[in-house]
Amino acid sequence: MNIDWAALGSVFGVSLVATVGLVGLFTLGIIGLSKSAAPAQGTTATAGATGTTATATTGSVALARTGAYVCFALCLAAVSYGIYMIVA
Repeated sequence: MNIDWAALGSVFGVSLVATVGLVGLFTLGIIGLSKSAAPAQGTTATAGATGTTATATTGSVALARTGAYVCFALCLAAVSYGIYMIVA
């Protein structure tokens, strides 16, 4: 029995990169949703002296939520492609 170590190493490397990338994307999605869920402790919606209001932070919340949805969509696409490759 011969083992093709180069092919085994190649499969291991691609699997490792894909796994770390997929987990990283999912983590970014969770972080994006958690930032949009509630403000951090100690922060307020208005910053009196600077004149910023809640509308200034609404844009960043919408951006974080949109980024989270994009990350989840990419995760879904990667998993769907993997299932397609297994079935085909």
